[in-house]
Amino acid sequence: MSRQGTFRWGLVMFCVAALGGTPGRAQEHYEVTIERGVPAKMRDGVTLYADIYRPKADGKFPVLLTRTPYDKRNSADFPLRGAARGYVFIVQDVRGRFTSEGEWYTFKYESQDGYDTVEWAAALPYSNGKVGMFGGSYVGATQVLAAIAQPPHLAGIFPFITASNYHDGWTYQGGAFEQWFNESWASGLAQNTLDRRLRASTNAMNWKDKLPLTSYPVLEPGGAEGLAPYFGDWLEHPAYDNYWKQWSIEDHHDRIEVPAYNVGAWYDIFLGGTLRNYVGLKAHGGSEAARHGQRLLIDVGGHAGPGPKVGEVDFGSQLPIDLEGVILRWYDHVFKGIHNGVERERPVKIFVMGRNVWREEDDWPLARARNTQFYLHSSGKANSLQGDGSLSTEAPKAEASDHFVYDPADPVPTRGGQLCCDPVHLAPGAFDQRPVESRSDVLVYTTPAFQEEFEVTGPVTLELYVTSSAVDTDFTAKLVDVWPNGFAQNLTEGILRMRYRKSQEKAELMKPGETYKVAVDLWATSNVFLAGHKLRLEISSSNFPRFDRNLNTGEEPEHASRFSKATNTIVHDREHPSALILPVVPR
Repeated sequence: MSRQGTFRWGLVMFCVAALGGTPGRAQEHYEVTIERGVPAKMRDGVTLYADIYRPKADGKFPVLLTRTPYDKRNSADFPLRGAARGYVFIVQDVRGRFTSEGEWYTFKYESQDGYDTVEWAAALPYSNGKVGMFGGSYVGATQVLAAIAQPPHLAGIFPFITASNYHDGWTYQGGAFEQWFNESWASGLAQNTLDRRLRASTNAMNWKDKLPLTSYPVLEPGGAEGLAPYFGDWLEHPAYDNYWKQWSIEDHHDRIEVPAYNVGAWYDIFLGGTLRNYVGLKAHGGSEAARHGQRLLIDVGGHAGPGPKVGEVDFGSQLPIDLEGVILRWYDHVFKGIHNGVERERPVKIFVMGRNVWREEDDWPLARARNTQFYLHSSGKANSLQGDGSLSTEAPKAEASDHFVYDPADPVPTRGGQLCCDPVHLAPGAFDQRPVESRSDVLVYTTPAFQEEFEVTGPVTLELYVTSSAVDTDFTAKLVDVWPNGFAQNLTEGILRMRYRKSQEKAELMKPGETYKVAVDLWATSNVFLAGHKLRLEISSSNFPRFDRNLNTGEEPEHASRFSKATNTIVHDREHPSALILPVVPR
């Protein structure tokens, strides 16, 4: 398997130190039997193949199903552990991947194939008819898309580090193309597609008459056409149109009728979707069981790694977690009725950075958090770490605006953050942002050092008054925790493509020089700024290559190649009170 593929599967199946209570009764333990390459025929005749791990015992057992594009053969330890505990574990290659038949296209068949596979699994002779699903990233997508199809025997899902919308929060964010993720993920996926193409087309009989012998081609891989047709389609659909709406999870929360345990992470690329799924399903789930059966757990790394070290920061001994144990413990309670403490836990569990501790909560967002405006201030010289930008709860009066020149030929480089899927070439997580903050095209606003602990937990938004010399540009924002030694730890970040400032469904260019009020969504965080630490905001117009560069010309981004510099302005005065809105938790 490729290095990228191994990394992804490790995220889906990682297993480490324990989290959770002691079971209320002794756990069952069975010998395990394994069946490889078990066929399941879909409604259109395509056959998908699965490996089945089950107790070597008479009787019927609940099923835990995972459907993956990353090769079912990379799963063993967790299914063995779960089967020994009294579950039938099924690991299936999705359509068009590895051993399964059909053509691979992201998201397209997951609802219908998920439905058919759940019902097939429920009818197996050793199944008790109760099927749950689990898995993360795209393996989370295979769950929620199946749940929307409402297979009668699906009884629970456990999606982690996955999205709620495959346009915003997966392929795009704030209208900008998630270039690093989309390109690295598509390239990783294409490796198996290429391998399948080679195996299908490589036949020495085709060239037996070819002369001279030195012209024998050995392999005939063909060109790149057809290796990732979805990648071109993503680019051709930059707006939130019907291409994306057909697969939207958050637009169909009311069709999900089963309880869900949602797991995300503060440095995970799909954090926004995890939080939206929890909130949306609790409010709009299609049944009482769905609305009241939601759970949420947020740790630190996700796709950035399980910890304890995520990027350059060590988050302590309470990381990483035994996610497999959490899955089994929850399903023991939901499927087997075991009183193991799950029934007494509060529905939300979050890791609070800074203090580096776990904490249970009644809901998300926290009801006791108070949205507090931290206004931007400067004398017009907030450029770089050497500038005079500051943040305070005092509203601005007469102040000069801040300007910077954004040159797409020299974009602000990505440094850590919520990234996937090639950690060798672009590392995710928490990193010192001072190299970025040294640039003149980065505006830096900082509070004085806190005299006592200051907690921010919940959604983070930046409201800005902006102007630009261009008809289209981007505005980026980053929330930072500055340590007493100067280390500037990135917490969360966001971006807004100005053509989508009103709606992601319809683009509208700007009028150069006109002032616009906009909101940049920085998703969320939970962080205690310890005494002596400072809170910092960075603003710029690029974060490359995480997001594609806005070339400032107003051309369609997917086809544009001509660069133009833009002078971008942040206005912060009495009439234009630009502010960072933080959910502050009282002490």
